[in-house]
Amino acid sequence: MGFSGKKKAQRLPRWIKGLTVGVVTGLTGAALGLSFLGLSFERNVGLPWLFGIRGALEPPPELVVVAIDARTGEHLGLPSLTREWPRSIHGKLVDALVERGASAIAFDVHFAKAKSDEDDLAFAESVKRADRVVLFEKLTGRRAPVSDQTGRHVGSVWVEELVPPIPALAESAKGLGPFPLPKVSATVYQSWIFKDSVGDAPTLPAVALQLSALEYLPEWLQLLEQAGATGLAELPAAAEALTGAESLRHLMRTFRGIFVNDPDLGKRVVDILNRQERTVFSERVNDLLKGLLYLYSGDSVRYLNFYGPPGTIRTIPYHAVIKGEDPNLTEEDLNFTNKIVFVGFSDLYDPGQPDRFYTVFTNDDGVDLSGVEIAATSLGNILSGSSLGVPDLWTTLFVLFGFGLVMGLVVYLFPALIGVPISIAMAACYAVAVQWVFNGQDIWLPMAIPLLVQYPMALFMGLLAQYLLERRRGQHITEAISYYLPENVARDLSVNALDPSDANKVTFSTCLATDMSGFSTIAEKLTPGELAEFLNDYFDALAEPLRAYHVDVTEFRADAIMCAWTGDPSDVDVRRQPILASLDALEAIARFKQRHKMLEGQLRIGLEVGTVYVGHAGGGGHFVYSIVGDPANTASRIEGLNKQIGTQILAAETVVDGIDDLLLRRVGSFQFVGKTEGLPIVEILSRFSIASSEQKRLCEQFSQALDLFQKGEWEKASERFEATQTEFPNDGPSGFYLALCRQYLDGAAAPEDPAVIKLTKK
Repeated sequence: MGFSGKKKAQRLPRWIKGLTVGVVTGLTGAALGLSFLGLSFERNVGLPWLFGIRGALEPPPELVVVAIDARTGEHLGLPSLTREWPRSIHGKLVDALVERGASAIAFDVHFAKAKSDEDDLAFAESVKRADRVVLFEKLTGRRAPVSDQTGRHVGSVWVEELVPPIPALAESAKGLGPFPLPKVSATVYQSWIFKDSVGDAPTLPAVALQLSALEYLPEWLQLLEQAGATGLAELPAAAEALTGAESLRHLMRTFRGIFVNDPDLGKRVVDILNRQERTVFSERVNDLLKGLLYLYSGDSVRYLNFYGPPGTIRTIPYHAVIKGEDPNLTEEDLNFTNKIVFVGFSDLYDPGQPDRFYTVFTNDDGVDLSGVEIAATSLGNILSGSSLGVPDLWTTLFVLFGFGLVMGLVVYLFPALIGVPISIAMAACYAVAVQWVFNGQDIWLPMAIPLLVQYPMALFMGLLAQYLLERRRGQHITEAISYYLPENVARDLSVNALDPSDANKVTFSTCLATDMSGFSTIAEKLTPGELAEFLNDYFDALAEPLRAYHVDVTEFRADAIMCAWTGDPSDVDVRRQPILASLDALEAIARFKQRHKMLEGQLRIGLEVGTVYVGHAGGGGHFVYSIVGDPANTASRIEGLNKQIGTQILAAETVVDGIDDLLLRRVGSFQFVGKTEGLPIVEILSRFSIASSEQKRLCEQFSQALDLFQKGEWEKASERFEATQTEFPNDGPSGFYLALCRQYLDGAAAPEDPAVIKLTKK
C-alpha cells in the first residue's frame, strides 16, 4: 500500500539454507528418538520390517520344545484338558527325556494345586531322580498399603512375589523360575532374564541354561578366577554341592552380583575365551561357558531375537516322547542328547491355543508364538549371545540426526533432477546397511523414523525450498505490480500473461470503507512531500491488518480506502475476515497516532455485503483496479454514519449474521439518502472473548433503551438513554438517541416508523 519503510531482505547463502533444512530434519528425528511415540513407531513398524526382510533363522540345535496341543490327550487316551490329566504322565515324560539324553528340562506349566497324592508323588520322584528339571514359578503382583508409625495409610506400593509349585514338586526340582514377559500393547518384544522386583530372581530360561551347564561349574569358576573375579571363595566347587532349587538360585544371584559389581569382568572373560592358544575346553563346553558369560553380564531385560514363525524351534509332540514313536518323526528326531527341553502348551495349528503371544512372526492364520517357544527363544538368544542389541541413546540420536542432516543437505543443495536420485540411493544404502547390521550383528538401528519420517520430510522441505528459491526470481515483477494491483491479479499478469480484461469479474463481496477524521487540518500544515510521506506511513499502518486477513482488492480514494473480500456467499470467512481486520485496524491506527501526535481524529469503518464488480475501470489506455457496486457505496454511507452517531466500526446486520465471538450492539435501522428502505446497522465493539464487563453492560443497557425508542415510548427511552450516558458519558449512540428523544418530547414531529431513522445528509 504505502512505499515507505520497505527494505530488501538480505539473502542467506544457499549452503546455510541447506544446512537449516538438514538440521531441522535431524532434530525432528532425534526428538522422535527420545519420545515414547518414536520408540513405539520403531517397534511396530521398523522392527517387523527388519524381521520380515531377514526372514527365519536357524535356532541353536540345543533347543527343543515338547508341545502339548489340542490332540495330545486324544493320542494318550487322556481327557483333552490337561488339568484333568494325572501328573504321573509328566513323570513318564521326564523319565523318557532323561533316558534320551536331555541335559535340562524346563516345564512352562504351573503346578499350583495338589491333585492325586499318588500321581503328584510319582511326578515328584521322577523330577528328583532326573536332577535336571526346572519348574515354573508364577509371578503375581498386587498393590500393598504403606503405613506410618501410627498405623495411618500414607500411600501404596506395587509388590510382586513368586508362587512356587506344590511343595512336593518344589522340593524335588533342581531349579525354579518365573517367565514374565514385558508387553507393549498386545505385542511381546522383550523378556526378563533376571527379575529385579523379586530380588534378581533368574527366570525360567536363565535357570535352564545354568542347569544345563552345571556339570561344568569347576571350569566356569576357574575361568572367572583367571579373569580376576572376586567373591568366589564361598561358592560350591562342584554341582553335587547344590542341594535344591534355592541353592541354585543363590548361586545364580551370586554370579549376577559379581558381574554387576565388576562391569569390566565380562570383557576380561571374553579375552580369555578368545585366545587362540586356549584349547582346553571342547566346543560344547566353550559354547556353554560363553552362554553363561552372556547370561550374567547382560541386561536384566533384553530384546528377543525371534527365529521365525511358530514351529521354527524344533517342536516335538508330547505324546511322541511318551510313546517313543511317531509316524511323522524319525528316531533322530527323538534323540535329546545334550538338548535343553522346554515343555508347555504349543499348538501350531490352533489360533486359540491357551498360552499365546502376538509377535512380529504371528502367521497369516493368526497362530501366535506360544509362551514356551518364546522361553526357548530367550534361552537360545542367551546361549548364542544373539539377543537384539540396541545402541545407547547417544548413538541412536547421532544416527537419527546425522541421517536427517545429510538428507536435508543433499536434497536442497543439488538440483532436483540430481538431488532426488542421489537421496533415494542414499536412503536405500542406509536401509541396506541397517538390514545388514541387523542380520549379521543382531543390532537394531532405527529404520522407520529415518525412512518414513525424516526422508519424506527432507524431500518435502528441500524441494519446497528449491521451488521457493526459483519462484523468487519471478516474484520481483509481481511484487512491483502488486503495489498497484491485487496480488493475485499481479501474479497472473506476470506469470500467466493474462489479458487485463480477463481479471474483471462480478462477485459476492464484503466491502470495507475507511476514513480518518482530521486529515484536512493536517494537509494544510504539511508540504506536498511531507503529506505524501505521512499518507504512505498511514496507509502502511492500515495495510498491515488488511493483509493479515487476506484482503482481495484495495482501492485508495484520496485519504480513504475501499477494500473488498470476495468469495462464495456460503463462505463465512468472506465476512469474518474483514470484521477481524477492522478490529485490528483500530489498534494499528492507535499505534500510528503515537508516532504522529498531530493526528487527533478517529478511524471510521463501514461494512456491507453484496455483489460488486471488481476489475479495470478507465479508458484511453490507462486503467485503475476498482470496486464498483451498491455494496461499495453503502459501505461508504455506513462509514459516514459513524461520524453522526459517534462510533468507529459499523456494519450492516447481514455482515455479522452467524459469526461468533463478537460483542455487537444494535444501533438501529437507518434509511440513507437516496434509499427507500431502512438498513439494520450494528456496531462492532470487540471480540466477545476479550470484551470488558463495562462494554457488555453498555450493550445491555443501550439495547433496552433502543427497544423503548423503537416502540415510540420517548419519555421512557429518554430516561434510559440519559442513565446510560450518565454512566458512559462518551457513548455517541446514547447521546444521538437522547437528542432525538428530547426533540420529540419538545414537540418536534415524530417519525411514522420509530424503528427507522431517516437520514437527511450523506
